[in-house]
Order: sequence, then structure tokens, then C-alpha cells
Amino acid sequence: MRNVAAFFDIDGTIYRAGLITAIYKKMIKHELIESNSWHQSIKPAFNSWDKRKGEYDDYLLKLVDAYIETIIGKPSFQIEYIAKRVIEQKGDKVYKFSRNRIDYHKENNHKVFAISGSPNELVCEMARKYGMDDFRGTIYKKDEKDCYTGEIVPMWDSVSKQKSIFDLADKYNIDLDRSYAYGDTMGDFTMLSLVKYPFAINPTQALLKNILQDKDMCQKVTIIVERKDVIYSIKPQELTILEH
Repeated sequence: MRNVAAFFDIDGTIYRAGLITAIYKKMIKHELIESNSWHQSIKPAFNSWDKRKGEYDDYLLKLVDAYIETIIGKPSFQIEYIAKRVIEQKGDKVYKFSRNRIDYHKENNHKVFAISGSPNELVCEMARKYGMDDFRGTIYKKDEKDCYTGEIVPMWDSVSKQKSIFDLADKYNIDLDRSYAYGDTMGDFTMLSLVKYPFAINPTQALLKNILQDKDMCQKVTIIVERKDVIYSIKPQELTILEH
């Protein structure tokens, strides 16, 4: 019999924030980045999103650009060490619902995978911490000296995540028609649409709108909202979106 799997996004789905933000700040602490770089390069975009005037994706892309610029020429062992420290210190800051679902799938002998737009070094450490079977993250390419070149293979978009699901399904003999997926943004839409049991965790407005426009997704997706110490489970038919 083919295996059942659970595919998890990490940022905003398991982890309550963005792992790349945590590693960038940790690199400042380790003096790999000048201390004023956050304020000059990132903070304006962060403040705009934090005040709900700008888009999270704009802030994220700004942060990714700054991260790429920072690691060019640096040896991978430095970033791997910092990634390990980030997960040691921050890896427990997760949503209760998602943590419980990881435990549920492991207890039922399901394969558990992380598919995340965060740097592969961080995704590796997070997958190891939660005992996952495999993972896919954004790859930051290295040269023959094992130093970063600035080239990347992204894993935050729907096309890349769809390819990863098919690759993992083939590698681990997964039956997608019996499997689960968990995500929060439009980058996770195809991942959610490929399985029988999709869960949208604190989803963005863009993801919700696309779910509501897709008849098949409306029938099978469960929307989870976790706020403070309460977890809400909502079906799309029960949902009203108020424009921001």
C-alpha cells in the first residue's frame, strides 16, 4: 500500500514568524552584518507591513535580497552554524495546532515533510527538530570553495512547491489522494490543491480569495485560525472576508 504524507510549509504555518528574519538578526549579532543594516535596508518595509499599510511579500522580498547580498562569498559552515543556533533558540515558537498535527501524523506512521521558502539550512534544522522525514527549502548556491555565490533556487512559489511535492511523492511512494497539506500563503495554493485534506493556517487574503474561487478547494479545505489560546476551525462556506 502507498504511504500517506503530510506536507508542511514552515513560515506562518508551523513557525509563528519568518525564519529568515531570525537568521538575519542572528547574523547581525554575530557581526557578519553591520548593526545598522536592519534599520537602513529592512525596517522601512517591515514597518509598512507591520502597520498593515504594505504587503508582507514586499517585506519578505526585501529581506531575501538583503540576505543574498550578505552571504555572498561567505563559507557555508558559518551560515549552517547560525541556522542551528536559530532553531535551538527559536524553534519552539510554533503554532499549537501545527505542532499537534505533526505529532498526529507521526503517531499514525504518516510521512512528514517540510516544504518552505526559508533557506535550506534553516529548513534542514527545523525538519530535524520535529523529526520530519525529508524537506525542501530555498537553495542558496555555493561555489567549489563552498562559499555562497548569490544564486538561488527558490522554494516560496507555487510552481516550485508543486514540483517538490511530486518529487517527494515519487521518492516515498506517496498517495496524494489520501494525504494532507498545511500552508498559509498563495505560494502554498498548489500544495494544498494536490492533496485530499488541505489546511489553510491563518491564511492571507490572497490565499482565501483563491480558495473561494475554486469549487474543489471550497469543498475540501479547512481554514484554521489560531489566536491567543483559541484555535478556530472554519469551512469556506462559513467565511466572510472583510477588505482591509
